[in-house]
Amino acid sequence: MDLLRLYDSELTSRLLLGTARYPSPAILEQSVRASGAGIVTVALRREGAHLRTGQGFWSLVRSLGVQVLPNTAGCHSVKEAITTAHMARELFDTRRIKLEVIGEVDTLQPDVFGLLEAARLLIQEDFEVLPYCTEDLVVAERLLSAGCRVLMPWGAPIGSGRGLNNVFGLRSLRAHFPGVPLIVDAGIGTPSHAAAALELGFDAVLINTAVAQARDPVAMARAFALAVEAGRAAYLAGTIPVRDMASPSTPVIGQAFVP
Repeated sequence: MDLLRLYDSELTSRLLLGTARYPSPAILEQSVRASGAGIVTVALRREGAHLRTGQGFWSLVRSLGVQVLPNTAGCHSVKEAITTAHMARELFDTRRIKLEVIGEVDTLQPDVFGLLEAARLLIQEDFEVLPYCTEDLVVAERLLSAGCRVLMPWGAPIGSGRGLNNVFGLRSLRAHFPGVPLIVDAGIGTPSHAAAALELGFDAVLINTAVAQARDPVAMARAFALAVEAGRAAYLAGTIPVRDMASPSTPVIGQAFVP
């Protein structure tokens, strides 16, 4: 079986699903189940307040029967991110954290300097860190050297729906770190974007806004599940090289020649 390995976990699904901005807890639950996702992300700074369900929200997440990946979404400093990670460890009894340190308000681009500092400190405390980063090769190398074993580069700004803004950069990242699990996080707007990421050889995608804010979130979650499966299958099958000129699919040899 083609499993996704993240630290000591093995997952059959290559789709991770966020839990923010759904119209209701019921639709969130149905969407997670329709997606087949093995991991859902939870932002401690936002979720309870947005859904106004208090402990009911945490009970709902636990009832889904999937792994929970807390994240430090909305944190703009190393101190904020580390404090949030400590809260997540206590609440969910997990050492795993999706680490976000935001550096720019308009694009929500990661502060890669703060991200690296926070990652180092948390890894020293025995956290398993999954950093939300850019596709920069130097940043990736530094994060891996600090002890991160998974990277989550952005496709485009969070919630923008723009897809894969820098395909060259993402392809280079995949080529430079062939054995590292890479998850495209942020900016994916359609199932075709997700399929494209998997076709490039990325190991998984994390989707939130594109599902939660769709006209029919449950149907969209199912569509993303199919797209991820198709993209992975295409990558394993081996896509043809891109050409500048046509290459005939019908052999010329043996065709009738009319003078």
